[in-house]
Order: sequence, then structure tokens, then C-alpha cells
Amino acid sequence: MNMERRTIYVLVFVSLLFFILVGYLTCFELFQKDRIVSNPYNRRQYEIEEKTLRGSIYDSRGKVLANSVVTDGVQKREYPYGPMYSHVIGYSSRKYGKSLIEAKFNNYLLGMDDSSAVLSIKDKLTGNAREGNDIYLTIDHELQEKAYNLLGDRKGAIVAMNPKTGEILAMVSKPDFNPDDSELEKNWSNMIDDEDAPFLTRATQGLYTPGSTYKVVIGAAAVENNLSDKIYEDKGTATIDGKKISNSGGKAYGKIDIKTAMAVSSNVVFATIGCELGEDNLKEIAQRVGLGASIPFDIPVSQSAFKYNRMSNADMAAVGIGQGKILVTPLHMALITSAIANDGVMMKPILVSRVERRSGIVLKRQKPSELYRIMSPETASHVKDMMVEVVESGTGKKAAVKGIKVAGKTGTAENELTARQKNKEHAWFIGFAPADDPQIAVAVILEYSGSTGGSAAAPIARDLISAWVK
Repeated sequence: MNMERRTIYVLVFVSLLFFILVGYLTCFELFQKDRIVSNPYNRRQYEIEEKTLRGSIYDSRGKVLANSVVTDGVQKREYPYGPMYSHVIGYSSRKYGKSLIEAKFNNYLLGMDDSSAVLSIKDKLTGNAREGNDIYLTIDHELQEKAYNLLGDRKGAIVAMNPKTGEILAMVSKPDFNPDDSELEKNWSNMIDDEDAPFLTRATQGLYTPGSTYKVVIGAAAVENNLSDKIYEDKGTATIDGKKISNSGGKAYGKIDIKTAMAVSSNVVFATIGCELGEDNLKEIAQRVGLGASIPFDIPVSQSAFKYNRMSNADMAAVGIGQGKILVTPLHMALITSAIANDGVMMKPILVSRVERRSGIVLKRQKPSELYRIMSPETASHVKDMMVEVVESGTGKKAAVKGIKVAGKTGTAENELTARQKNKEHAWFIGFAPADDPQIAVAVILEYSGSTGGSAAAPIARDLISAWVK
């Protein structure tokens, strides 16, 4: 009997091990296989890469932005425009792995996706070299080049997009780096230790205080809560819960409505509006525009934040002027701007338009789709009118383009350095044009520029808008 019992225990134990193994293999196949196979540091990919001509990456008009060439049997990745696309395409290195588009779409570029595997059977049968698939971006190279040159040597980011479709037209982050493999090898250690963080894609992963650009969100909430016709007394400064709120230069504007307050970027009025809206309304509209939520995109995006549990009056005043515990990415501000331009509908951002076989067969195509409806068309129209006034008669005059009606908002944001040093504010500008039929929406940020958004960031947006619309 004891022998039979021991035999049963052994059988139960062996069966348990068997089911654990089956469970692990099933879990691996369903949930982990693709992630591990496509991991850029997976050395098993090297065999595939050696036998596959990696696919090329093109702009929206078919200009080559990245391609592979074989010399003396060795494949090398080439980036014709050097650093210009380092924060869009990324790099592909045997030693350092891959990043951004090169990483996210690695399976397609190597022809490792299921569709390509079926379509490449002919290559295997005939003995022809395997070819990866090609990626077509929504980026327009001419506009990208314009944005790249406009940003120059300054730290910051520019995002330009089609507000009606969500397609990214240009996206630049600086400092940047040369993605060529030999340059990475030469400079890797220095770049990793560089306090300027050249590997940080500021357009999508940089988190910044939005400053007065957030007043477009507060303006929308004010319209929804019937505050748009109210007249406010602006004496240049106001004290709320012991916190002093001042306009730029302490300038007083007297009795003004919210449209004029937006145009002159009155901190006194918008801090007051923040308190009038109250905690619930401020939290609700922050959630509605996507703060605290993940943004689906073709490269990694940091999650914007609205870090409040309970809010004091001082907190509400700070939020009213885009300060306090709010952090946003330039991409997110471009999306909010686009939503205002697009009758309150925020479109899902798109960077990769399609994936194609060399034969022209389309394997994947991304179509425009709605991400959030952040406000009604009527509210969006009100905010649009305010933003037009900003450019026509307010702080955004330097964003004006002759013959084109531009809507915009400037921002000069305090940050972690401004409490200790002078002239370290971030300079922002967001805008779109033509205001009556928007074709482009832009977000520009200049890090620690010490300038106002109206003087430093607005002219960049103006030149970019002019180049695209004209």
C-alpha cells in the first residue's frame, strides 16, 4: 500500500511539472514570444540580419531617409541626413541595439512579420537574398529640414502635424546625435554621460511645464462654464492663498474679458478663472485633454501629468496659468492645439503611414482615427477666436503670416531652474493655420531660453507655417 501511495505521489508530482511546463510554454507563445523575438538585443536576430537586406525608410514623398548597402559582403545602415532624423528613425547598431522606428518596426524591416514570411517563400525556394519591408513615414522632408534649421543649435523641440488626420509632418528634437554606427561607436560613452541628454527625444519624451499655452485649455473650460462674457478687473497682481500672481512686467490691463485676457496673456485673470472653475472642473478637463493617459504612437511617448489629489486655491490659480504640477510633452501640446483646430476632435497621432514589400504590396497602412473628443465644436470655435486675437493683437504678433489667418498662444514657463537662476524660462508657442481651414498645427518649445514665447518661439512657428501653407 505504501508503495502504491508513493507511486501515486510521484505520478502527481510529474504530472504537475508537466502542466507547469505546458502552461509556461503556452504563456510564452501567447504573451512573450513576439517581445523577445523582436528585442533589438536578441543576438539570434543577427543571423536573420546577415541574410536579409534591411528595408528602407522613406518620407511621405518617397525620399530615402535610411537604407542599407552591402559592401564586400558586409551590410551597413546609412542615414543620408545624419542627425536630422535621429529622434524620429533612431539608430540600428549591432553593438548598441536599435531605437525608435528602427526598433519598433524591426520585424517589418527584417521581413520577420507573419505576412512577409509567407510572401518570402518564393525567395527561399529560388535562393534569392531575403529583403525586408520598406517603411513610409508621414514626415515631409522639406518641412523637416526647415524645422531642423529653424531650431538651430538651441535645445528644444518642434512638432508639426496635420490637425485633421493626426499625421506628423515634421518632428525635431535637439540636442541630437549622428546615428551612423561608426559615429555611435566613437561617441557613445560621451553621449551617455552628457548632461544635455542627446538621446532624449524631447518632442515625445521631454516633460515640460506648459505655462501660458495651457490657457487654451482653461479658456475652453471657461467657455463651457459661461465665464466667457464676464468682465475681470486686472490690477497687474493678485494674491491668492498668500501666493502672489503677477502679469509679465507687472502690467495692469484694467477691465477686460477673457478674449482680451488671452490675447495679452493675463496671469491675474486666468489665475482667477482657475479658482472660479474649481477643483472638479480643472481635473475633469485635464483628464478630457489626455493628461495622465497614454498616447498611442509609433515611437515611445512619455505620459503627461496632472499631479494633484486635493487642490488649494493656490493650486487652482497655478493651474489656471499653466504652472504648478502639470507636465506635458511637445507632442501632447501639438495634439491639444490640433483638437482646437479640428472642431474639438483630437486625432490619433501617426508617424508611419504604411509598410510595403519591395514588390509594392502594402502590408500595413495606418488610417486617421479619432483619439479623444475634448470639447464641442462651439467651444473650439470660441477658443479659436481667442487664439486668432493672440496673433493679431496680442503676445503672438510675431507668429503672423501675411495673407494667412494664424491662431496661436504664447507661453513663458517657469521650471526647476527659474527659482534659482534668472533667464531660464522655457519659451513656448502653439498654433495652427489657416484658422478657417487648418492645414498645419505646430508646437515649439525652447528649453531654458530666458526669452518669452512671443519673442523666441513664435517666429519659428511663423516660418514653419508659412513654408507649409504657401
